[in-house]
Amino acid sequence: MKRLKYVGVSLCTAVMLMGTAHAYLDPSVMTYTIQVVAGVVVAVGAVAGIYWRKAKKKVQDKLGIDENAKKSVEEDVIEIAEDEK
Repeated sequence: MKRLKYVGVSLCTAVMLMGTAHAYLDPSVMTYTIQVVAGVVVAVGAVAGIYWRKAKKKVQDKLGIDENAKKSVEEDVIEIAEDEK
């Protein structure tokens, strides 16, 4: 109920303050807008990716699925050949 009250007050305030604005919008405003939108998209994608990995890991743990079961791992072998004289 409180949320509805705040929305109503916000709408009334916005209607009272509306008026015609005679302003010049610089062409760079569109560049700033694109940057803001791109930043929001990247941030939302990063957050979604993080939560997707967490959810996927939880589901795999619950089902007992090991994602590394069929992967082969090479051993770290370092051979140093001495020069023969």
